[in-house]
Order: sequence, then structure tokens, then C-alpha cells
Amino acid sequence: MYSFKKALELLILFCSLLSYAQTYEQDSLRTECIYQLRAKLDIRTDKRYEELFSLQISDRRAFFISTVLLKGDSVMADSGTMTNNPDGSITLGWKKGTYIPKTNLSFTIIQSTENVQFFDSAFMSLLTYKEPVIKNWKLTDEVKVINTINCKRADVTFKGRNWIAWYAPEIPFPYGPMKFSGLPGLIIKITDDKGDFDFELVKSVSGSTLKGKLINIKKSRYTNAIETTQAKLKQAKRNVEKNAAGVMASYGTTVVKGQEILRQREKEREENEKFTNPLELAP
Repeated sequence: MYSFKKALELLILFCSLLSYAQTYEQDSLRTECIYQLRAKLDIRTDKRYEELFSLQISDRRAFFISTVLLKGDSVMADSGTMTNNPDGSITLGWKKGTYIPKTNLSFTIIQSTENVQFFDSAFMSLLTYKEPVIKNWKLTDEVKVINTINCKRADVTFKGRNWIAWYAPEIPFPYGPMKFSGLPGLIIKITDDKGDFDFELVKSVSGSTLKGKLINIKKSRYTNAIETTQAKLKQAKRNVEKNAAGVMASYGTTVVKGQEILRQREKEREENEKFTNPLELAP
């Protein structure tokens, strides 16, 4: 009998095969910026978690997403198999030796001049909420050269943290990593004053190289989402983690020694949650 994880992977594969590479025609890719995140996610250690993110900028908005997530979607689209069985059913699977990269940072953020929209999944539901563009930036005259780019400093208090941003007035895109946008130039680097989170531009692809290309994020990551609030989205994800056994049962999945394993995992999750160091400390 398929495990819950296997069944979920196959369902994700099916959705990916249907939706991969679907984009809005108007989302022509003007430039792509790669940011490296260095983050202290656990207060018990000074070890920094690192991951790369892509900021894909079109004529009217920008998409922020993990490069690991993009690679995983691409692998699923290229490596999925579909077999027609004699009884008329269809079996979905992977090509032999397929490895799908994983990330816990599976959200997508879309920035525009009007708002910032956050997308994430709670089991089979894609949820989204909107927030206004940051308006309370404090611009200063302090300058710095970062990776040969002339930058100016801007400060902001956002979601319980104080942030220092360095933006490039000569790169006229009002975007940046995560939800940070609204400055008169692309954000090159942004760090909170405790040094727990740091995003820095490490690579960019020019518009001339990308001419004729479109945003390469599959459409199902940011369309047909259920509108909600940030608090409700977080609670929905917690509910999925807490109710894993019930979810499995609803899909007809039998878990050997499942209750005991799930109780142990829930206990570990609750213990680890006490020491998490989230980027956003306040609503």
C-alpha cells in the first residue's frame, strides 16, 4: 500500500504535469536576481541556514521564490511517468533514479506597486493574503558600494524587526527579497539589526539575455488561491501538521504504528517551535 508521502508526491506530480510552464503572457521576464539568504532559524545555535531565492521581475510585478522549489518543479515535470493499465486506470510515478529537491520555504511572493501577495499551501489548499507595500522607509544619505554596485541606505521597522536596506537608485526596480519593496531602486542587501536574517544579491541576469522569455514559475503556485489572512494561513498549516493522522485516514492510508510515531513527532514539533526564530516577530 502506498504511503501517505508517496501518494502526496504522485498527486503533486499530476498537478505539475498539468500546470508547469503556464504563465501569463504579459509576464515577460525583464531581469532575474538571485539572493542568498543567511538566517538564524533556531535560537539555540548560531549556525546559519542558507538558501538561494529567485526574484523574477516582469513589466508590472515581481515574483520571489526559492530556487530549490523551482528546481523541484522542473524535475517533477521532466521526470514524471504515466502508465495506462489494462483495467483502464492510470499509474503515476517517477523515472528511475529521480531525486526531487526539497525545501521548507515553499511560499511564493508577488510584489507590485499596489500590494504584496503571499501564497503558500496547507495540504491540498493554496492560500493567499495581501499586504500593503511598505511605506515607512526612512531614506538616508549614507552610501556604500556592494559588489561594485553603488547603494544608498534605508531603514524600516517591519513585523517586529528593525531592518537596514541597501538599494541601488541606478537600478530602477522598486523590488527586493521577501516582502521588502517600495524603495526607489532595487534592494541589493537587507539585514535586520540583530544580524539574524540577511538577504544579499549574488547574481543577476540582464534583460537582453532574457529577451523573449517569460516568468518560469508554474501557474498553480499563484493562481486560484483561497483568500485568507496571515494568521489564518499560519493556523491552517499548524492544523495540517497536528492532524496528519486524520488526513491520512481520510485518504484511506494505513499507518503502521502511526499513532505513536505521530505523537512523538508532534511532541518534537512543539518542543522545537519554542526555539524557532521567525523572520516576522509581529503580525
